[in-house]
Amino acid sequence: MRMSQLFGETLRAPPAEAETVGHGLLVRAGYIRQHAPGIFSYLPLGRRVMRRIVAILRDEMEAIGGQEVAMPIIQPAAPWQRTGRWKHPGEELVRFSDRTGRTLVIGTTHEELAAELARGTIRSYRQLPALLYQIRTSFRDERQPRAGLLRAREFELLASYSFDRDPVGLDAQYRSHREAYSRIFQRLELNGVMAVAADPGTGEQQEHELVILSKAGDDTVALCDSCGYAANLQTARFNKPAPAVEQQRPLEKVATPGAQTIQSLAEFLNVPKERTAKVVLFAARLPGEPARVRAVREVVVMALVRGDMEVSERKLSRAINASWMRPADIATARAVGAVPGYASPVGLRSDDLVVVADDLVAASPNLICGANEEGFHLLNVNFGRDCHADVVADIVAAFARAPCPQCRAPLQLAAAVEIASLHRWDLAFSEALEITFQDQDGSVRPIAMGAFGIGLGRLLACIAEQHHDEHGLRLPVSVAPYEVCLVAIAGGGEAVSRQADAVYAALRDAGTEVLYDDRDVSSGVKFNDADLIGIPLRATLGARSLRAGGVELKRRDRDERQIAAIDTVAESAARILAESRDKSQPGT
Repeated sequence: MRMSQLFGETLRAPPAEAETVGHGLLVRAGYIRQHAPGIFSYLPLGRRVMRRIVAILRDEMEAIGGQEVAMPIIQPAAPWQRTGRWKHPGEELVRFSDRTGRTLVIGTTHEELAAELARGTIRSYRQLPALLYQIRTSFRDERQPRAGLLRAREFELLASYSFDRDPVGLDAQYRSHREAYSRIFQRLELNGVMAVAADPGTGEQQEHELVILSKAGDDTVALCDSCGYAANLQTARFNKPAPAVEQQRPLEKVATPGAQTIQSLAEFLNVPKERTAKVVLFAARLPGEPARVRAVREVVVMALVRGDMEVSERKLSRAINASWMRPADIATARAVGAVPGYASPVGLRSDDLVVVADDLVAASPNLICGANEEGFHLLNVNFGRDCHADVVADIVAAFARAPCPQCRAPLQLAAAVEIASLHRWDLAFSEALEITFQDQDGSVRPIAMGAFGIGLGRLLACIAEQHHDEHGLRLPVSVAPYEVCLVAIAGGGEAVSRQADAVYAALRDAGTEVLYDDRDVSSGVKFNDADLIGIPLRATLGARSLRAGGVELKRRDRDERQIAAIDTVAESAARILAESRDKSQPGT
């Protein structure tokens, strides 16, 4: 490709919306352009990179027995409703009706359709195991898209779906995916990938995400340096202290003017925060009973945790199976009798109120709670005697230096990017969609199903975050849009131009992919753009290099230069590229 004909242009400065270094470089180098928050076009350079990534993914998926399919992004709602995923992931799932009134969704993933394909094809144990995969566009209506491709609304996703006779076979699929993903990340030269316990979705067993620790990440993981425990903060556990052992004391109402926060309450009453119960109010939509016409109901959720801890919104949402949840406003809270700043479940009764208590709060005696009256709190509140919870569960967020749930060493928190997920579905998922097979003994059994995925845009974003310097991108040979950037120095006359064209032809004839900067601009602009775009090898041809004996070759990730004769430049370039490529190959 001649750069004078390349669609797109480089930018001297990152766009205002760039939140990370990698995001800014991908835009500046002409790989992507943003149309709206979380919605991007891939320009020719970006598409070439994505094709290389896709080729690696296909190679590794087919190595473990995967067969590629293509399922539609627009899906019927009925299968989602049968599996219970209709209410998850809540507002991120776009639901709409077509002109006939048929309810449809824009698929975030394709578990339901993959299951329908299996139901229509797999009948006998002789057809198992089976593994289908696809690389398709998905859409998730993210509330806060950010950091470019790291959290986009429209994105390409590698998704694979496995079908097995039993959990033993599913475990084998799980292991083979872990190994395949490891090879993929090695070939992409992505470093520091680690597995963490994931937030289980509807019908899933608790499984794993693969993440990269990165300051650019908007996920947080909890890590234990002592025993290796690792979990997404949304689902991380920690060793909670044992509740105090003491006799229940009489309930007492006391005046606490102006004490609307845990901090001010603890200071006013001169008590530690752990003696108080923190109340956080949410508005939420919960599923109704299947037999009722009214499928959902909107409620106020009153979450209680100990005063020195915080509510994990994800744990809370999972505990009540909410399809969406957001902080309640004052009017919504007062509608069920709760007084913001002084709220508690004591004395409240409403069909539109759901009380959820953290298991530590529910077991702690003589807590201080609000009195649902401005300026007053209650001393010695005890669950079971003074109030009740509709749900008792672990709803507390882990925090830095919290005791590890396995060894009690202090946990560390770190920012991370999720790039892959691995899930083994509960058999209830298969039963809901009637995905069954006839086993060897003649019995009809549900198929054990797994779902695995990698976000392609996130892969590119993480590559950009890891592989750059102060001058621009430094892409690995395995994914770079071109292998060589040929720079013809302007002002060298007809001889330089003719020799550069000859080198361009020789490289292409040798099978090397070349971006030929033939523009009529200064050498400084050409060198800056070559560094910004990040192609692994730069070949410079000008009057000076010709006097030195040919073409100057320089790897993007090194300072050393060498001169290759015109008639051997293709062989020299191939040797250098092979040296760069070696470390990205499996088994090296």
